[in-house]
Formats: sequence, structure tokens, C-alpha cells
Amino acid sequence: MAKESSTDEDSMAKESSTDEDSMAEESLTIEDSMAEQPSTIDSMAEEAGMFKVQQTVGSVLCCKCGISMVPNAANMCVRCLRSEVDITEGLQKHVIISWCPECESYLQPPRTWIKAELESRELLIFCVKRLKNLNKVKLAHAEFVWTEPHSKRIKVKLQVRKEVLNGVILEQAYIVEYVQTDHMCESCSRVQANPDQWVAAVQLRQHVSHRRTFFYLEQLILKHDAAVRAIKIKQVDEGIDFFFANRSHALKFMEFVGKVVPIKSRNDKQLVSHDSKSNNYNYKYTFSVEICPICREDLICLPPRVAVSLGNLGPLVLCSKVGNNIVLLDPFTLRHAFIDADQYWRAPYSALLSSKQLVEYIVLDVESLSSEVHVAGSKYTLADVQVARASDFGKNDTIFIMRTHLGHLLNPGDYALGYDLYGANNNDTELDKYKSLVIPDAILIKKSYEEKRQKTRGKPRPWKLKSMNMEVDDSSRKLNEKKINTEYQDFLEELEENPEMTFNISLYRNKEYQPSEMVSVTDGEDVPSVPLEQLLDELDINDEEDEKSMSE
Repeated sequence: MAKESSTDEDSMAKESSTDEDSMAEESLTIEDSMAEQPSTIDSMAEEAGMFKVQQTVGSVLCCKCGISMVPNAANMCVRCLRSEVDITEGLQKHVIISWCPECESYLQPPRTWIKAELESRELLIFCVKRLKNLNKVKLAHAEFVWTEPHSKRIKVKLQVRKEVLNGVILEQAYIVEYVQTDHMCESCSRVQANPDQWVAAVQLRQHVSHRRTFFYLEQLILKHDAAVRAIKIKQVDEGIDFFFANRSHALKFMEFVGKVVPIKSRNDKQLVSHDSKSNNYNYKYTFSVEICPICREDLICLPPRVAVSLGNLGPLVLCSKVGNNIVLLDPFTLRHAFIDADQYWRAPYSALLSSKQLVEYIVLDVESLSSEVHVAGSKYTLADVQVARASDFGKNDTIFIMRTHLGHLLNPGDYALGYDLYGANNNDTELDKYKSLVIPDAILIKKSYEEKRQKTRGKPRPWKLKSMNMEVDDSSRKLNEKKINTEYQDFLEELEENPEMTFNISLYRNKEYQPSEMVSVTDGEDVPSVPLEQLLDELDINDEEDEKSMSE
């Protein structure tokens, strides 16, 4: 028995010694951790060789549960503090939001609809703004909690902070559940009731023999999303019709068109219905917009009064650029003038010859007369050239000597396109007013790459353009389809030859294009093309989702 008691005493002594050792180790680890982060004063004392006092971490007992803790202003541990104070009390945990299933937009009261994708930054901002009384706390963090997309539930986890007892700052997380209720927006409800119902129509017209202006205007509209509010777009002869569900959307679209091309407009309205009791009138508005008939590369004979107002410019001038202003260039002196829409429509005039009447010439000799001059972003150089019509080459010896503004582009042996005034029959009344005017035999407009393009014609380009979803009348489509395709190809070539035209539109990479070494070395030599650095990658949502799934 004595031996058993002695063994029990030995075991208890060993346990007490091990407890003391563990406590000592814990105290050492605490002291070591405190020693690892010495204060600035302690480090200075060590450097000076002064005596250092070992500091220990003080602790107090929680006033609720009695656990040892680091002292704070409330004298409570975190667990007891959270049980005593709930900073999320009074904050919304359930919110009902309206969602349009047609356009997938959310209602921001009172009448604003916001488009946002699931788990996007825009949707997170919308959800946080819908919470009331959130100003009572400070928002530290917000994130989505995954939910089934078809559950019509959106969960957001919020981390909030608030000052509680005696200045103690408590941080707490909670989840807010948003329930989606289907509510069709006003525009979608109108479309569902009657897809052809419109309130305002904008009729764009240009009375010329081609659609080059509308091809370029289409790209500007797509880049700036100017017609995103249009419920229907219809292609008609000499123009395009845009239909809107709101008059303000039509006015905004007209304002955009007026900033990119010279226009004049007039409007009309038709009474649809009238409520005599509430004195409400419903109208349909029609805006007729006429685009200036002057196009790029047109030859113009200025009226005498207009020429005098422009400092005796011309009178034979070329239209070198059309934007919100018309740029007129004298090809014989390189003098130029800018005409805005008001100036033009105050005294309108038409083109003497247009791009459909261009004739091909062969350049025989070039003699430069001046240095390069920049006009509206384009370079020009005066030169005297000798040319012959390509159709007469080998048939007769007719040679024309003239002055041109293309001295920086033309070399002997090149081809150029110009207007044949020697063989043209002009019945322009403005031209007859200049009795002493000496009309040149020809006026060159641009360098021609037709011979070099023949080898690459029909092959895909490394870039492509987007197009608007337009309705086309079947009767006019059969008659004009070939003509429109030819004009569209000419427009694409014009974009390649004039880099300044590509600055305002978006060009996308063509996935069907496969470069060939033979084409790039021989066939495409000296032929203008769009640099690959300017091309954009076309966004495809399906491709993006596939990439995400592959990465996961």
C-alpha cells in the first residue's frame, strides 16, 4: 500500500511539473512574441547599451463569462460583446426588386430601368443602394453569394462596422436576400402589345445616286450606339427610316446626326387620340432630315456670291472631306475653306460631277511645285503632270498637261482617277456665269490602285465591319442588290485608301482571313491597307463563356 501511494504521489508530481513546464513555455512564447516586436524606445535603449525591462502582456477577466482576455474599453470578450449587441438590428434582410424579363433590366425607383448582368459590379451597386437605414453603420465589404440563376434570388453578403459600448468598434457580417418579381418595363410592354407601335420617326434622306454616305453614317451610329433606342430600322430608297418609342429618343438621335453630317430638318405631328376629360393628347411625330448632297471627291462650281464670300475661292473646287463641316479645296492653289451646315443651306449648290463619273488616266510625267500642305488632316502637294486617258492609250496621242494637288502620291507610270472636262457635256448654270473662266481639260481626284486590286479582289480582308439590323423592302432589294454590293465594296476600298476615315469607326478582325506569303509579297505591294494594330477583337459572349469553363 505504501508503494502504491508513493507511485501516485510521483505521478501527480510529474503531472504538476509538466503543467508548470507548459505554462512556463506559454509565458515564454508570449514573452518571445512581444520581444520580436520591440518598440522604438526599446530598440534605441538596446543600441545605447541601457538596461531593458522585460514587458509582459496584461490581461483581465471578462465581466460576463470570466474568461481571460486582452483589456478593451467594454471589458467584454468578443463573444459576449456580440451576444449583447447586434449592430445589424433594424437593417433590411429581405428586399423585393422589380425585374423586366424581356430586356433583363432592374427598376431603380421611381421610373429608371438599369441593365446589369448577374454578379456584375453594376448589379452590386444597385443592390446596395436599394437598402434602407444603411447609413446607421459603415459598410466595409460587399460580395455576392452564389444562387441558382433560375431561382430569382440574389444574395449579397455585407460586412458592416459600428461603434458600440465605450467606443469599441464591432464588425459583423450578414446576408441580404433580394427577391426578383417580374415587371415588364414601359418600352417592352409597348413592343409586346404592338411591335410596330412607334411614337417618333426620323427619316434620313440624301438625294444622290449612291449610298456611300449612309455606309459611313451606319458605322458612326454603331460605334456610338446612337440608334440603340430604335425599335425598328428600315432601309428605303435614298435613305433610312428610324422608329422610336419616345420623342426624346428621336430628338437625341437627330442631334447626333447633326454633329457628324450637315443636315436640315423639319418636323410634323399627327393626332392619334385625345382624352377630353384629362386633356391628354397622343401624337405621332415625324422628323424629316435631309443630308447635304455634297459628298467627298465631288467637283463643285461655286456660285459667284459664295465664291466671293469665301475670298474668291475657286470657282472650281473639290470636296475633300465631309463631317459636321464641308471642306472645299482648290486643287490649283491648295486654298481651302470650311463650310458649316448653316452656311450651306443658306445658299445651297449641287455637285458638277460626282465619283460615278471618274475616268482613269495614266501618269506620264510629274514635276513638283511646292512642299506638302496639310488640310483637314490630309496631305497635298502642288505639281504639274502630263496624263493620258487609259481608254485612249495606244489609240491616239492625246496628252493633257494640268496642275494637280496629288504631287506627293503620283509618279510616272501610276494610274489616277479624275474628271474628264475635255469630253464632258456640262449644262451647269453656275458655270455659265463665269464668262472668262478657263476650264481645264481634266482634274485629277485620287490615285488608282485598280490594276493591283484585281489580283486580290474576291478574297477576304483581314478586317470587317458590323452592320445594323435593318428591314429592306423585297421589291427594291432585287433591283438594287447588285448596285448596293458594288457600292459597298467601293466604300471598303475607300476606307483603305483614306486612313483618316477609319479614326471615327470601329474595324474588327476577320476570323476567315488567312494571310498568304505570295499575296503579301507580290500582289499586295503598294496597295493601301488598314494596319492590324487598329483592328478590334469582336466580342462573342458564347466564346467568353467557353473560355471561362475551360479555365475552371
